[in-house]
Amino acid sequence: MSGGHGGIEGSNKRVALLISVLALFLAFSETLGKAAQTDAISANVEASNQWAFFQARTIRSTVLKTADEAIALLPPGPNQEAIQAKRAEWAKTMARWDSEPATGEGRKELSEKAKVAQEKRDLSLHRYHHYELASAAFQIGIVLASAEVITGIVALVFAGGLLGIAGAVMLGFGFFAPHALHLF
Repeated sequence: MSGGHGGIEGSNKRVALLISVLALFLAFSETLGKAAQTDAISANVEASNQWAFFQARTIRSTVLKTADEAIALLPPGPNQEAIQAKRAEWAKTMARWDSEPATGEGRKELSEKAKVAQEKRDLSLHRYHHYELASAAFQIGIVLASAEVITGIVALVFAGGLLGIAGAVMLGFGFFAPHALHLF
């Protein structure tokens, strides 16, 4: 291999290696992005379910409270003891619906569960956005490096490599510090 072809072949091998590394990191960012997206959707469904249960408890409690208030307005009658017993039972039920630590199904506990799910969703979405930007940087880097093989413009390889570094940085932010850099 004499002449100029040895240099071109060696250069093409380095470009091919760069493209391979960029493609490897692209696979990582796409996989992590899909996992983050799935986690965000699951956490959003969980938060919605908890808030729906919270609302159902609130509605039932409001209905019971309204019935209790209406009965309290009635004049005393012959069934006063039974009415007072029923009102005491309703008061216990309303208190249990407000907070039920044993089962985690009181309004207070449901609200906390929903907020935790929302925080998980938000974290996953931050990660997802970073992984998407990383994927875009890797894809553009691959395109630029590939274009250098055809055009021979060395600056394209450097631009592709720089985009690869930028993609790796975004991948790192998504994995280690998704809240450190806010882009969306």
